[in-house]
Amino acid sequence: MLIREQGYSATSVDELCAKAGVSKGAFFHHFQSKDALALAALDRWSELSMALFQGAPYHKLRDPLDRLLGYLDFRKALVKGEVAEFTCLAGTIVQEAYGTHAELREACDASISGQAATLEADIAEAMKLYGVRAKWSAQSLALYTQAVLQGSFILAKAKDSPDVAVASIDHLRRYIELLFLTGEPSIPPTRRPAHTKEK
Repeated sequence: MLIREQGYSATSVDELCAKAGVSKGAFFHHFQSKDALALAALDRWSELSMALFQGAPYHKLRDPLDRLLGYLDFRKALVKGEVAEFTCLAGTIVQEAYGTHAELREACDASISGQAATLEADIAEAMKLYGVRAKWSAQSLALYTQAVLQGSFILAKAKDSPDVAVASIDHLRRYIELLFLTGEPSIPPTRRPAHTKEK
């Protein structure tokens, strides 16, 4: 939370120890450096976020496009409270560390790309179901969702408001609907597969 509030460079080991209620000696007993703590924190962040999304209700939807849109609705529902409470630890760290801390950059990439990878199967299935034949891939669209989300968090920080993040997710949702329903599908844009529910 301190890193999300202040940034990685601005957060000192002393502050981390004070927040956790431990001595500096105890800190260095467990971690060789602040970078080592950050790597452990990123692993834990990825573990917790994966568990959160794996248990989300959108996975129960039959239509893969509905699952993809449901993922975005779930992300939007998480945008609440103070900016530091809904922004991404990996996104925060990589903005500062990408050029100077290769190991941290790789851990941040693994976290963000890992989240994107969870969407690829639904995107690929939706492309097949809706007859989308495109030059872009399921992987590229999955990564694009994370690019928009991370960018929306940066704007939320710049404006000190969640509103721009919510609006960005809404735009992303509309864009994905257009891709599958009115963009490049080979089926008529006003007709969805018969087995899916109406919006």
